[in-house]
Amino acid sequence: MSNRQIYRGAVIEVVTEDVDLPEGRSARLDLIRHPGAAAVVPFLSSEEVLLIRQYRHAAGGYILEVPAGKLDPGESPETCARRELEEETGWRAETCERLTTLLTTPGFTDERIHLFMASGLRPAQQNLQDDEVIELVPMAFRDALDLVWNGKIEDGKTALALIHAARQRGVL
Repeated sequence: MSNRQIYRGAVIEVVTEDVDLPEGRSARLDLIRHPGAAAVVPFLSSEEVLLIRQYRHAAGGYILEVPAGKLDPGESPETCARRELEEETGWRAETCERLTTLLTTPGFTDERIHLFMASGLRPAQQNLQDDEVIELVPMAFRDALDLVWNGKIEDGKTALALIHAARQRGVL
């Protein structure tokens, strides 16, 4: 197997790999290597969540999301989820519970996002990065789930995190 780096940026690496497929054929694949990420559903109360409305250039504008971000080197997924919650929303969680891990688009990237839900929130210091444009959007948990069902939440990690949180809390 050979591996050729095409591009290395601040977050991703693009490589071309010659691979041996399971049944014996070979193929050349273009892949995006990603360090992984964590996302968190913050519960303001048992019936209210805190989403963010974030500008995403690649998505064509603003989308509703749960707080999320990439893992720093050596950082655990839970630590990342807690850090991103505080940086993006200005809230710190007393408890942070793992929900699941998902592959975002396994046809061309190894990115995994670890999903959590957080509760026992208390005020902290919001610390947005230069490229983050975020508005806080508190809403009823059931309303957030309705936005998933009617296609108003298009972000996959957010939809899956909300669904897993609903299942964990006995709502689904």
